[in-house]
Amino acid sequence: MLSRSSFTSLVVGVFAVYVVHTCWVMYGIVYTRPCPAAADGAAGGCVWPYLARRPKLQLSVYTTTRSSIGAESNIDLVLNVEDFDVESKFERTVNVSVPKKTRNNGTLYAFVFLHHAGILPWHDGKQVHVVSPLTTYMVPKPEEINLLTGESATQQIEAEKQTNALDEPVSHWRSRLTLNVMVEDFVFDGSSLPADVHRYMKMVQLGKTVHYLPILFIDQLSNRVKDLMVINRSTTELPLTVSYDKISLGKLRFWIHMQDAVYSLQQFGFSEKDADEVKGIFVDTNLYFLALTFFVAAFHLWKVKKALKMTIRWQGLRPRFQFGAHNDSEKKTEEYDAQAMKYLSYLLYPLCIGGAVYSLLNVKYKSWYSWLINSFVNGVYAFGFLFMLPQLFVNYKMKSVAHLPWKAFTYKAFNTFIDDIFAFIITMPTSHRLACFRDDVVFLVYLYQRWLYPVDKSRVNEYGESYEEKSKKKAHRE
Repeated sequence: MLSRSSFTSLVVGVFAVYVVHTCWVMYGIVYTRPCPAAADGAAGGCVWPYLARRPKLQLSVYTTTRSSIGAESNIDLVLNVEDFDVESKFERTVNVSVPKKTRNNGTLYAFVFLHHAGILPWHDGKQVHVVSPLTTYMVPKPEEINLLTGESATQQIEAEKQTNALDEPVSHWRSRLTLNVMVEDFVFDGSSLPADVHRYMKMVQLGKTVHYLPILFIDQLSNRVKDLMVINRSTTELPLTVSYDKISLGKLRFWIHMQDAVYSLQQFGFSEKDADEVKGIFVDTNLYFLALTFFVAAFHLWKVKKALKMTIRWQGLRPRFQFGAHNDSEKKTEEYDAQAMKYLSYLLYPLCIGGAVYSLLNVKYKSWYSWLINSFVNGVYAFGFLFMLPQLFVNYKMKSVAHLPWKAFTYKAFNTFIDDIFAFIITMPTSHRLACFRDDVVFLVYLYQRWLYPVDKSRVNEYGESYEEKSKKKAHRE
């Protein structure tokens, strides 16, 4: 039977292998091996970038109700960028006419062409294009109202309110279209083309060499729920913001994998709103910061807290929990804890009730249930903060702080600030984001007390340990 130390080492080893494997997989996604013959100037087996010839290009965006087009018929040109520079970032907003078919829950598609300047897309044999729906189906967000007065946040016609009340999916307009072109003059090895990029590549034979045309990509991760607009039957025009930016090969491959992952989640039953939470992690966060968060999350799994002087002893495969006894010093600390909770509750109870009443009067909610849940959640955050404060009160009453070794102190600091990173990358309500900083405030006050008061080694710290007793036991054994 494995001892506890060997079992822990095994778990740590498996976890380390998992982290290394994940890093290797991520490296394989962002790194692409170039064609070895390209370094010698040979063309055999290599696929060369057509953009290296610096052709004059034009970007055209059309809309149509059909999912495929063969010629210039029943399509509308909504954006035309002449002398298109693949290196220059831009963003333009245009008004798009909404056909009757689309207003009746039909689909409208955007066809984005990248072709030679001065030539129509369907007359250009070296054009590339991508297609993206500009509409999606989703249950409309319930209208928020003042629960006491019935005032709505927006003035809507009664017929639309009745439609939304049915909780049926209706057509929504995607108000953003984000485009990318891979601009690296990268030479691919024709015998080992990455499968993820290959499906976006179009090859042409120019003389004795094979070239790939510009890789045009639509960033579907940037299609967020917050940008969706309900399409009703009276809508004739809707705004569309077309934004463009260049993209590197490594990021393009990473983005393709992320889009495929989000699509797989939707195939497994994730709604548009559920998938939007996942999109926000990647779209709203810098990739380097996201990588840092991955390593922080890895170490975050190993946080262990000792409480109630509880130890775990294994009897075979069964854990047995043991709780230590409390001495006179600990009983005195518990009295101060209870006293602190009593005083703080006098402050927090009125604040929680007052906050719930204020939100009822001034904030709009979807229903009474929504207000009730919001009030309870705010109460949980408030009392979570309350339970962090008694230790500060105990330090104040005893005019000292318990001894904490530097290793434990470093762990405590790391444990305090580690959650703050997640507060910046995960989409969450403002109240929850603020709640992530509760322990930061307590820790900063603790640092001030540590500077102000002497360290008392005889005091039992929050881990149930007294370092004066430890030193006595050690001397006795010697």
